[in-house]
Amino acid sequence: MPKPEIEFKDYDTHYEWRPVEGDTLGIKEKILSYDEDTGDYTRMLKFPPGIETTETLIHDFWEEVLIVEGTLYDKAKKETYLPGYYACRPPGMTHGPYKIPTGCVTFEIRYHK
Repeated sequence: MPKPEIEFKDYDTHYEWRPVEGDTLGIKEKILSYDEDTGDYTRMLKFPPGIETTETLIHDFWEEVLIVEGTLYDKAKKETYLPGYYACRPPGMTHGPYKIPTGCVTFEIRYHK
């Protein structure tokens, strides 16, 4: 089943934050739409203030990320990303690890070919 048809909804009140599966840092997500057949989804991701990730990430899917609020510091690149910054990562692109000094909320779309 493809992602569902959804007319405008207030993501702040319509969807609940839930812990990201397997996460131990307190990162939460709101899944906005999900395709059960492909695993593709759109979500909001919320990082609490003061956390640091330690892993460099590599995915087998496309990932698009827009920072909505807060800041994200890329420890490898030594760059800080602010609200309005956007990334489009093809499968195999490395990214991270990150520091999140003040917290951060991102809008993220993940999809396969």
